[in-house]
Amino acid sequence: MATTDIEAQQIAAVEAWLDHVVIGLNLCPFAAKPRRNKQIRIQVCGCEGELELLEALQAELTLIDEHPVTSETEGSAGAALIETTQVETTLLVIPNMLLDFDVYNQFLDKVDALLESFSWVGEYQVASFHPQYCFGGVAADSAENLTNRSPYPLLHIIREASIETALAHYANPELIPERNIETVSQLSEDEKKHLFAYLF
Repeated sequence: MATTDIEAQQIAAVEAWLDHVVIGLNLCPFAAKPRRNKQIRIQVCGCEGELELLEALQAELTLIDEHPVTSETEGSAGAALIETTQVETTLLVIPNMLLDFDVYNQFLDKVDALLESFSWVGEYQVASFHPQYCFGGVAADSAENLTNRSPYPLLHIIREASIETALAHYANPELIPERNIETVSQLSEDEKKHLFAYLF
């Protein structure tokens, strides 16, 4: 199915957020490589019902599950052959529903149930991003919420194995959240309005 003009605009907004916020501010130190290699799939789901959204999420998880990132085989000369996939991770964009963060947050329970029902727990995790994202126990206007505030509600499918591999080569990964909070807290108001124009 061809991408509509509206979907193209939505994808462009998510790409700008990915490039200028997630990667530009280095909020996720593991995102630059798959982005550079064009391995981040951005899929718009124009659905308006939870069942349809769960079906779309299941389809994306199945696609990733059927295309492992790397596989090593022995070639005829004994050399290891490494095959890579074009989809390292997926951002499922949800522009037409779950616009209220509390409703979105409640939907995440159904996402967890989906992972469990297909025995995907431990293989994949789904990270959450939302324009109104608010961490528990944190004021709604706190700068640290900006680390998870995206142009639209998103469901980010992550391969557990890829995260484990990346973390093994990254010093002090437990400090990433603290560093991210410090980064967004130091942004000026003009910088916030530029990077997060969709919030103003």
